[in-house]
Amino acid sequence: AKGTSTEWRRMEGAGLRQAQEARLPLYERTHRFRSYSSWLVPGMIQTHAYTTAALRAIQQRRGLVDDVADAVEARMERQRVLYEAGRQFAFLVEESVLRSGIGGSEVMIGQLAHLITIGSLPNVSMGVVPMRPDRARWPVEGFWLYDSAQVNVELVSGYLTITQPSEVTMYAETFAELANLAVYSADARALITAAMDALG
Repeated sequence: AKGTSTEWRRMEGAGLRQAQEARLPLYERTHRFRSYSSWLVPGMIQTHAYTTAALRAIQQRRGLVDDVADAVEARMERQRVLYEAGRQFAFLVEESVLRSGIGGSEVMIGQLAHLITIGSLPNVSMGVVPMRPDRARWPVEGFWLYDSAQVNVELVSGYLTITQPSEVTMYAETFAELANLAVYSADARALITAAMDALG
């Protein structure tokens, strides 16, 4: 099969915690992570408060069993791979992700401060794609690249897993194009700080 799509209902039927824990083996065998997000901060670099707000919204919207606190802990636990030797992370977010979010101003300010901290880790590249009227490449759906083996795409209806090499390559090329549009280091921090200032 070229790829599989898993409906959120099926994936989260047993609760959000199980859906979080199911991804841990994939994370543990991956050495190079590339993540692009056009609507939310990627789970791997979310704060506890931001994750809680995000998973609470999902739980309420989809009418799921309330195991949000356990699911948050599972996601926080998974973040440990960020600090393990031998792994590289490249995160790309649209500037709009910094400007609109969830949980309110206080949660967002804490999250943005966390992005600055994460961006200073030696094994992490933190890029922001600036908002501008003449982009060479428009925003696409959020996706994760795990080494060159697998892509996971977050859709409205569910979760798409792609393992077909030609399709994985397309996502890798898209990531590279978006990475070329992004700013990094001091320029990325300036955009993050500006978003924090706008929140008060």
